[in-house]
Amino acid sequence: MRTEPEVVEAEVVVVGAGPTGLTLACELALAGVGTLVLEKAPRRIEQVKGGGIQPRTAELLELRGLLAPLLASGGSYVREGGHFAALPVPLDCTPWRTSHPFPIAIPQWKVEEVLEERAVGQGARVLRDATVCAVEPDDDGVTLVTTGGLRVRARHAVACDGGHSTVRKLLGLPFPGRPGTHEAVLADIRLATASPLVPRQSGHMSTLTRQAGGHWAMLVPLGGDLYRLTCGRTRRADETGQDDFDRDSPVTPAEISAALQAVYGSETTLGTVENASRFTDATRQLEHYRVGRVLFAGDAAHIHPPLGGQGLNLGIQDAFNLGWKLAATVQGRAPHDLLDSYHAERHPVAAETLHHTSAQRVLADPEPGADAAALRDIVIDLLRLPDANRHIAGLMSGLSLRHPLPGDHPLTGHRVPDADLVTDSGPTRLSALFRSGHAVLLDLTRGLPDDLRLPPRIDLVHATCPEDIGAAVLLVRPDGYVCWAADDSEGHGDAVLTVIADRLASMP
Repeated sequence: MRTEPEVVEAEVVVVGAGPTGLTLACELALAGVGTLVLEKAPRRIEQVKGGGIQPRTAELLELRGLLAPLLASGGSYVREGGHFAALPVPLDCTPWRTSHPFPIAIPQWKVEEVLEERAVGQGARVLRDATVCAVEPDDDGVTLVTTGGLRVRARHAVACDGGHSTVRKLLGLPFPGRPGTHEAVLADIRLATASPLVPRQSGHMSTLTRQAGGHWAMLVPLGGDLYRLTCGRTRRADETGQDDFDRDSPVTPAEISAALQAVYGSETTLGTVENASRFTDATRQLEHYRVGRVLFAGDAAHIHPPLGGQGLNLGIQDAFNLGWKLAATVQGRAPHDLLDSYHAERHPVAAETLHHTSAQRVLADPEPGADAAALRDIVIDLLRLPDANRHIAGLMSGLSLRHPLPGDHPLTGHRVPDADLVTDSGPTRLSALFRSGHAVLLDLTRGLPDDLRLPPRIDLVHATCPEDIGAAVLLVRPDGYVCWAADDSEGHGDAVLTVIADRLASMP
C-alpha cells in the first residue's frame, strides 16, 4: 500500500538553524509570519566556532532585546578591542557613537540557543534531523523535500545552510570566487599540561598568535583547562591555486598535539578534544541573493577568510535586513521592489568584506615575504593614526555602513545612534522603540500631528532628546537605518507619507 508523504505548510521555510537562520526566524515570527526552520543536525553542536559579536551586530540585537540574554548566557565584552589582520593595534570604535564599542566574546552555540528560544517563543517552528534533498520552486512558492520524506510547501524559502549550502547546490547555482590556499583547524580542547608560553588570560588577538616549527596557532583561554585552538601549517597550497584540501577528513588528536608542541613546547600536552573542524581561506560569493522564490543569506551567500570575526556578524546582519522586507512582502504590505532591495543592499556589503579580508590575508600571512613584511609595518603605522583607525574600526565593526538610499539629508542611509529619550510614557532609550520590529517615525520636535495616517507596523513617537542625533524628524526602518530625515517638522507630513509608500511599506 502506497503511503503519501507528509506535507507541512508554512509561509516561509528557513533552511539552517545557525545564527543567520535563527535570527531570520525571530524577525519573521515577530512580524507574525508562519515560519518553519529545517536543520539537518539532530542536535546543536556545542562548539565555540564563530565566537564574536561585532559592535553593529550588538546594536541590532539590542533593538530586539536580544543582547541582554546573550550577555547573561556568558557573553563578555573584549575590552582589548578588535583587530585588523591580527596587527598589534587595537581598533577603537568609540568615535562611532555606539553604546557597544567593544566586540563581545560568546560561543556560537550560546548565540543559537538564545535565538532559538526567542524564535520558538514567538511562534516559529524548528525541525531538526531534517536534511533537504530536493528544492522545487515555482511561480507561486517553493516545495522542499527532506530525506525523511517530509514535503514542505511555502511561499518563500531562505537558504541559511552555510558555505556548503545544500539548497544552492540543488538549484545548480555557481559560487564564483577563489579557492583556499591555507587550511586550518578550529577546535575546543582541554590541556593536560601547559608550558609558560600558553596564555593564561585572553587579550588582543595579536598577543595570542604564535608560530614555530612549521606551525602557527592561537590559543584563547575559555576558563580552567578549556581553550579554543586555531592552528595550521605555514605552508601554502600548490602554486596552481587548486583547493585540494579534504575539509571533511576528521581532525585527529595527533595533528593537534603536533601543533601544540611545535608552537608551545613539549611541556604543553593535549588532554581531550571536545570538538574540531577544518576550514580554509576560500573566498566566494553568489551573484544573486534572490532566485525567484528562494533567497540566500549568511555563508550560503558568501564565504571569506575568517579574519576579524566577520562571518557570524555578516549573516545576522543579512537576516535583519531581509526579515522585515520578506515579512512585508508575504503580508502584502510591501512595494513591488522591496524584496529586491535585500540583494541590492547586502551584496555590496559582503563584496566589501571579501575585499578587505583578502587584504588581511596578505597581512596575516604566517610566512610573509620581505615585501609583505614591509607592508605590515606601514599598515601598523597607519592604524596608529586616529582617522585611519576610526575608518578601519568602522569597516570591521559594521558601524560605518551606509545604504545608498535616496534623499539629500546626511543621515539618510546611516544607522541611527542610540540615545536617551523622554517620550510621553517617560524616559527610555531610542533602541527600546524597536522591540516590536516596527519602523519608527521619531519626532523630536513634537510638531507632527498625532492623526498622521500611517500604515500598520509604523509607530509615531514624539520625544525629546538631550543630545543632537543629527536630525529633528527621522523615519527609521525596523533594522535601525534612517530612510528619511529632516531638520524640522514643519510641512513634512505629506513627505513622510510619500517616503513610506515608496520605500518602506504600501499604504493600506
